[in-house]
Formats: sequence, structure tokens, C-alpha cells
Amino acid sequence: MKTTDKIKQLVSVDPLKQGKQPKLFVGHPFSLDYNKANILVCDDDKERVKGIAQGTFLLAFYDNEETVEEAILLRALDPARLPTDSAMISSMIEYYKDNLPTSGKSSKLDDFTRYEFSFSGLECRVLGTFYRSGKNVEFGADLENFYSAHHYSVYKVNKDVLGYIVNQRDSPDIIHGNNNEFSIGHVRYSSSLRFQSKHEEDKAEVYIHPADLLGKRTALFGMTRTGKSNTVKKVIEATVQISSKATKKLADVSTENVEEFLKSFEDNSAPKFPVGQIIFDINGEYANANLQDGNAISDRYKDDVTKYSVLKKEGFKVMKVNFFKQIHSGFELVKSFLYDENGDYVKSLLAIDLTEPDKSDKSAYIRWERKIAAYFCCLHAAKFSLPTDMTTIKFSGNNELNKLVKSDGSLKPDNGISFDEAVNWFTTIWENYNSHKHFSDYRSKKGREWADEDLKALLVFLTRKRTPGGVVNVSGYQKLRGIVEQHTNTGVKAFEEEIIEKLREGKIIIIDLSQGNPKIQELYSEILCQKIFNHSMNRFISNDPNNFIQFYFEEAHNLFPKKDDKDLSQIYNRIAKEGAKLNLGMIYATQEVSSISSNILKNTQNWFIAHLNNEDEIKELRKYYDFDDFADALIRFSAKNDKGFVRMKTYSNPFIVPVQIDKFSVETSTK
Repeated sequence: MKTTDKIKQLVSVDPLKQGKQPKLFVGHPFSLDYNKANILVCDDDKERVKGIAQGTFLLAFYDNEETVEEAILLRALDPARLPTDSAMISSMIEYYKDNLPTSGKSSKLDDFTRYEFSFSGLECRVLGTFYRSGKNVEFGADLENFYSAHHYSVYKVNKDVLGYIVNQRDSPDIIHGNNNEFSIGHVRYSSSLRFQSKHEEDKAEVYIHPADLLGKRTALFGMTRTGKSNTVKKVIEATVQISSKATKKLADVSTENVEEFLKSFEDNSAPKFPVGQIIFDINGEYANANLQDGNAISDRYKDDVTKYSVLKKEGFKVMKVNFFKQIHSGFELVKSFLYDENGDYVKSLLAIDLTEPDKSDKSAYIRWERKIAAYFCCLHAAKFSLPTDMTTIKFSGNNELNKLVKSDGSLKPDNGISFDEAVNWFTTIWENYNSHKHFSDYRSKKGREWADEDLKALLVFLTRKRTPGGVVNVSGYQKLRGIVEQHTNTGVKAFEEEIIEKLREGKIIIIDLSQGNPKIQELYSEILCQKIFNHSMNRFISNDPNNFIQFYFEEAHNLFPKKDDKDLSQIYNRIAKEGAKLNLGMIYATQEVSSISSNILKNTQNWFIAHLNNEDEIKELRKYYDFDDFADALIRFSAKNDKGFVRMKTYSNPFIVPVQIDKFSVETSTK
């Protein structure tokens, strides 16, 4: 059956009519309040309904009035104590004693006692109420009213009603059963599968709505090899499918006609423009097929994927910058690379402004040329290879300073000099800056320094001397040698500009960070995120539309700020807090809840939780939604045998759903 037909069938289900089937009767409540219900069940009913696993969805119907059209949605939690439990336990113990070979008796349980022993209590969480509103069935995530417990009958639900329940939407802006929904898996209650059907046609499918993913924050937590990466790939697959429904390219909508276009857009569940996706691939499993699962995103979507790497290798574009040609991109890399350095002279360097002024301001332009020349000299001294078309460098000097550097005045930077000569020129200037008459006269005449603060910071970095005429006492330009590998002496367009263009077109970008220096990996991740964020913010401020861009972070603990980090200016925190208005989504995966900044966790709307192996992580998880109901099961079930078995809470779903995520395949899905 096609997905559209399945969704139409799903929407047509009436849980108030189809949820009350005698063959799926479970029992009667003996207590009921706004939060919990305790149900009396017997072994025969449990067997007939094929078991009641922890987490099973049940419906409680009011029996005594046909006009009360509502059903309370329950979730099975734990055994509940019965008032008769103490007497039953005493009777069982006596029976066991009498039945021992040493008792000299050959007793047999009578029918009445066997009947009494078959009953037990079941504690359930109250999740909300299905009720009739006109011709429609609505869902409320609480109880408006409840009657005496003995008036209710409780039923397990069939596949169709279960599908209706788990695909509930609690947002008025989201249309339940929209054709743009994507099947991500099916309901799975337990690790054991003796009762649960293994046939695809008998499983209740779970769908993700576009509004759950796009522009939202999504977390995937679980131990290694529990299926996190497969789940991410399914989310990417869903996003590609959703993106294909876009009706317009971003480049085709101008500022003049954007309002008219947005007003004419009727289907609010599909994106207006193609969705861009960028994957920060720490382990290289999205860019490359591996022996463990054999499926790579780049194999499935060959025409839409562009792969980048920090190292040169076949099939990848190298993320390198021509520091001499792409001045601002290169300097951003320098600033990010040196961000954690504590030296005052380094902080001064990072504060300089390399923005080109208007040429009409001659004085400012001359100062800028000198500043750029000094910066280039720092790069040259640090062994950054020169572009083939850049053998000389020009900037403004004057005759007096030229003679200071070379007594005959023949070294004239205005006419162009070699980079080695330029290094010598600036070094000589700094050596004599406090002693030469030209600089003191300049101060007296102009009322300012010949070298502004930016140029001074660069001269300290170039000469490695904190003070003019002093001794070498800092590392200076040598600190740049750790980033030389990121330089290329070829190329025209900066890689981040090219990446942003492709994302705006709705393409998939994979950043392979599986090789190279961890510091460089972190550096590129931050720079790209910051560039995309700034580009989106500028479009937002200019009233230009933004298409959705989804960020994917594998092994997020290597990139994100730590749990107690309070610096909200970090780019990952900014995407988490401000990304929604800019149409920026964030999907991150890692092993531990406690490894992620609380600021990011608090802004996360979608949660996929697989196997966690310790109480500390469960303690963190209990803070969010109703994951406390699954705490024991998340620790207990096997990570080895239950790959892809998660507890899922999405933005539009009013409660957590236990899901077996479908396997991602490079072959197009037939579901």
C-alpha cells in the first residue's frame, strides 16, 4: 500500500468506535485519578490479548452512558498492589510448602484457588483523553473529568487504532495525517518479541511530520552501536523527501515579490523552498560506506551530495583557504585557531579589523594597505606558500622610512617589493619606532601614532618583540604554523561561500572530519556554523526569506560546549536558542545526556533515546518530558540485540512512543 493510502486510512480511524473490541478486553480499573489508573487483570486476558508489555497503550471506556463518548488513554507502567496481595502471598507459600516432597502430601490446587491466583494489578499512566467534538475526535493531554473507577472497561488496541494513537499531533498548526508525513518505523513495546508480530503488515507505523524536524532541535542519545547513526540517516532521508515537495527555489523569490509568494502558499506542512542539510561527520560514516552497515548517505543521494574533507582525498573537495586571496575567510580561521590563546599580544591581533575602507578616504586606505601588507608578512614568515601570481607586495612608505630600511632609499614599497624585503622593512620600522625622529615628529604634527593599534599588534606578531627595539620574547607568527595545512596557494572562492550557496539550493553537504587534527576539526565546524548562522541572520534582518538548513552533529560531545558551560555566545548555543526564527535546525547524536550543555538540552524538541547503561544518565533524562516511565527499561534492554529500538518524543506528539526505527538503505524505500 502506498504511503498516501496508508495515511488516508490512518486518518479515517475512529478510536471511540474501533478501540472497544471484546476480544481485546484487558480488565477493569479499581482506582483512577488524574495521573494514574490501577487495573485488575487476569492471566487468561493477558494471554488472549498477546501480552501487556511495559509501555503498552490501552484505552479505558466509560460503560454506563452511551452519551459519554470518550476514552482515557493509558500506558502500562508496573505491577500494582492489590488489597488481597498479602493473603494471596500467604496462600501461595502454604501451597508451595504442602506441595514439597518432604511434606508427605500430594496436594493439587483447587479451581477456586487457581482462579484467585490468576489475578494481578497493573499500574498505568494517564496520558490524556480522546473525545468526540462534533464529527471529529479530539485528543487532550489530560483528564477534564473522571468517574468512579468501576464504571470503566480497559482494552488493548488493534494495529489501526494503535497507529492512530501514536501519530497524534497536539499542535493546532499541524494537520494530523498530512500526505507529507514520513514513516520512520513501527511501534515496538519490548525487547522480547514472542507476542509482537514480525510481519510488516501487522505493525503500526510511526510517522514524522515535517514541522517536527524543520528548524527544530533533535537529540539522539544511546550507547555505541544502538542505531543512532541509522536513525540520523532516516531523518536525513525524511528531510530529502520533505524537501522534494518544495514549490519554489529560493533564488527565484525576490524581495519585491516575497510577501505575495508567501501569502499564496497554502500547504503549511511542506517547506516553501528546498531544504539544505550539512552533516559534520566525525567518523566518516555518512560520506563512506562501512563494513558495519554498508550504507552511506553519499551513495543514496549521489546527485545532491557534495563531500568536503580537511585532507586531500579522492571524491572530496578539500576545505582549504587561500589566505592571501580570501583574506577575511583566512583571518577567521586564524582567529578561531588562536581563540584559546591567553597572551595579550595574541588577543590584540585577534581584535584587528581587516575590512577594506572606502578609497575616497585616502589616509584610512593607506593605513589599511600597510595593515594588510604586515599581515601578509606574518603569513609569509610562518611559511604560508605564496600564490603563483603574487611575487611582490605594494603599500605606502615614504622616502625617510625607506632610507631608514636601506640607506640609499632604493627599497620602495610603493613600487612593489618582495615579501622578504617587506618583512625586513616592517621589522626595521618596529626596531626604530621609539627612537627615530620621523615617528616622534609624526605624533607632534598629527596628534596620533604613525602606527595605529592594529598595525602595532601585527608588528609585534611579525617581529616577536612586545616592545620596539626590545628582545624576542613571544612566539608571534610561529603560532600560525599549526594552521599552515589549511592554506592553499590556488583557488578563487572560499569553501564556506560555496557551501552556503549549495545549502541555499537545497543540497546535502557532508563535512568529513574523520581525519586530521582534532583542533582543526573543531575549528572548521565552528567556522561553518558561524558563517551559515550569520548569513541567515543577515537575510532575516534584510527581510529576505531563508530556506530551512539542517545541521547534523555526530559525536556531538566533541564539538558542543559542556554541561556546565554558561557561555551563551557560543555558536552551538546560539543555533539552539535563536535558530528557529532563522529556519536553522539542529540534529545531534552522542552517548551521554550529561555531556551536552543544559542550554541546548532545554531547547531540544525531539528526543530519540536508545540504550543507556547507567543511572547518572537516566537521572539527567528524567528531567525531560515523561521519560521517567521508561527509565528502568532503557538501562535494562540489550544494546546488542535491540539496535534502533528507541523511545521517541517529537515536537508535535503529546507523549513518548516506543519505536523500532526502520533500517536505512541506499536503495529507494518501497514503503
